[in-house]
Amino acid sequence: QVQLVESGGGLVQPGGSLRLSCAASGINFRLNAMGWYRQAPGRQRELVARITNGGNTNYADSVKGRFTISRDNAKNTVYLQMNSLKPEDTAVYYCYAKRVLEHWGQGTQVTVSS
Repeated sequence: QVQLVESGGGLVQPGGSLRLSCAASGINFRLNAMGWYRQAPGRQRELVARITNGGNTNYADSVKGRFTISRDNAKNTVYLQMNSLKPEDTAVYYCYAKRVLEHWGQGTQVTVSS
């Protein structure tokens, strides 16, 4: 059974930082592209960052220079380091994995507010 378990969300002030983690099981992690999407209330789910099995990355324009995605194949875990957080980054953040099929985590809430 495939499981993607996110952690690290929470409440942070504008300008602060958080690091999200997503631990994967039930997949051949090193062969999967991994990524993070987010969904804010009343908005569509959008791609935040993606990392291929070869380590290539791409980011949404809105987070470039502030967020960094990375992966540790030994730990079957993908990370999202989020710096200089803004209120508009408030959303539920979802981890996903894709090789042939897509798999999704349950999401973790990130709230940026003073």
